Amino acid sequence: MKHFFNRRENIVTEALDGLLLTSSKGRLARLDSFPDIKVILRADWDKSKVAIISGGGAGHEPSHAGFVGKGMLTAAVSGEIFASPSVDAVLTAIRAVTGEKGALLIVKNYTGDRLNFGLAAEKARAEGFDVEMVIVADDIAIPGINQPRGVAGTLFVHKISGYHAERGEDLKTIAAHATAAAGDIVSLGMSLSTCSVPGQAHEDRLGANEGELGLGIHGEPGVERITLQPVADIVSTMVERLSPALREGASHCLLINNLGAVPPLEMTVIANAVLSSPLGHRVRLIIGPAPMMTALNMNGFSLSLIRLDAVREAALTAAVEPHAWMPAVERHEIEVIAAPRTSAGLNGAPVAGDNLRNRRLITALCEHLISQESELNRLDGRVGDGDTGSTVATGARSVLARLDTLPLDRPAATLASLGDILGTSMGGSSGVLLSIFFTAAAKAMADNADISAALLAGLDRMTFYGGAAVGDRTMVDALSPALQAFASGDVVAAAKAAAAGAESTKTMMKARAGRASYVGERDLAGVADPGAVAVAGAFGVAASLA
Repeated sequence: MKHFFNRRENIVTEALDGLLLTSSKGRLARLDSFPDIKVILRADWDKSKVAIISGGGAGHEPSHAGFVGKGMLTAAVSGEIFASPSVDAVLTAIRAVTGEKGALLIVKNYTGDRLNFGLAAEKARAEGFDVEMVIVADDIAIPGINQPRGVAGTLFVHKISGYHAERGEDLKTIAAHATAAAGDIVSLGMSLSTCSVPGQAHEDRLGANEGELGLGIHGEPGVERITLQPVADIVSTMVERLSPALREGASHCLLINNLGAVPPLEMTVIANAVLSSPLGHRVRLIIGPAPMMTALNMNGFSLSLIRLDAVREAALTAAVEPHAWMPAVERHEIEVIAAPRTSAGLNGAPVAGDNLRNRRLITALCEHLISQESELNRLDGRVGDGDTGSTVATGARSVLARLDTLPLDRPAATLASLGDILGTSMGGSSGVLLSIFFTAAAKAMADNADISAALLAGLDRMTFYGGAAVGDRTMVDALSPALQAFASGDVVAAAKAAAAGAESTKTMMKARAGRASYVGERDLAGVADPGAVAVAGAFGVAASLA
């Protein structure tokens, strides 16, 4: 897989410097032991309170350094990618930030982290520092294991510990809160791909239709492979595994964590699925969805839950300085506000009416456009973003779904209704352009009952707002000549003109409008504009019914 980096051996230090350079001045700093010892700490720290220290291998960004700041971590110690920092690195961090009130080390339950942080703690105690350590083992993926992994639920402990430290509480009290919290956290991860380490050869162990349930945050294999399925089913499986580990009747905080490469669109779909599941009723606070404890570019997510009480709720909702922390929000229902309604009929729609000829024509046009979804997507994939067929088919399906509500006996009102439907359902530039076309045509038809003149008026408004003209390699190349030919009342001639116009776009080496305008000549050569093809097909259907 491809990555953005200079040299593999410098990627962690350059990333940490990037974090420092993009943080507010005076907020974060690094020790001069850098790059051999990589410690990021609060620049304003005065050692007057208990220090909260965490860390581990890089590759989990924004963890750990991204959570250094007032209200959370005092310092973060970083190793190389997926490698624990050394004993010396951890000990240096302890020496740098620990005052008379001591320090709490928060460690994820991996052997390397336990050993390096543990030995550093022992050495620090021998030097006179008051140090406590809490180990987080929140992963429930492997039943009955003696040493569960520490994963994204560790962030709950960061937040709770930072809250109590900021309040000036003593080390023993903070450690007790952290230990109790760690014991009340459960987490489970799911991914559709393994992660790839920059500079290393990558081989994905998963098939095209496989995912992994219960994987770690270092690319370790999951507990089981599952067949790719709708996210609601994936979430349902995860909820079944998580629910038995939760205390009955208790409220929980849910952390929805992006493991690195899931698009925000999909993360919110996941969030909806989780909160719509039976688990959603046990959630009081929500953090995310957001990338908080990642695994480089893993295409996966994890769910973490912690049992709430009044103290933990106060800790998790308190404001903090680090921007990487997502503020917790209370679980709530979706608020719905009534949309404005017009006075023209029920819900603003004109009163329905029927005309068998118009019904037959609209039905045939819509069914044809739906049948061409894959082919139009294929064409658009060559010159655009590959969604023209789906966009057009969505509009056509919406028209068919509302066919019985249309005023088919009144052409002007029918055109106006088509404009409303397409403007609402199609989306993208095609939807709004066609909505403009039909809306303007409806206005012209109401003023002068001449369908060909009305459609030309609609084309005029569409090209005015859209900016495209004949020769710009858009649907206008088929629509304009077709409507000009239709002015004589000959729909067959209009269909031939539309077909010729669509064909002409194959030799247009430069698009001057739409997404294709960003594509080079090599990719446009010989490929017809999908919008023009759709228009030509529609006129062809109309001609066959004439």
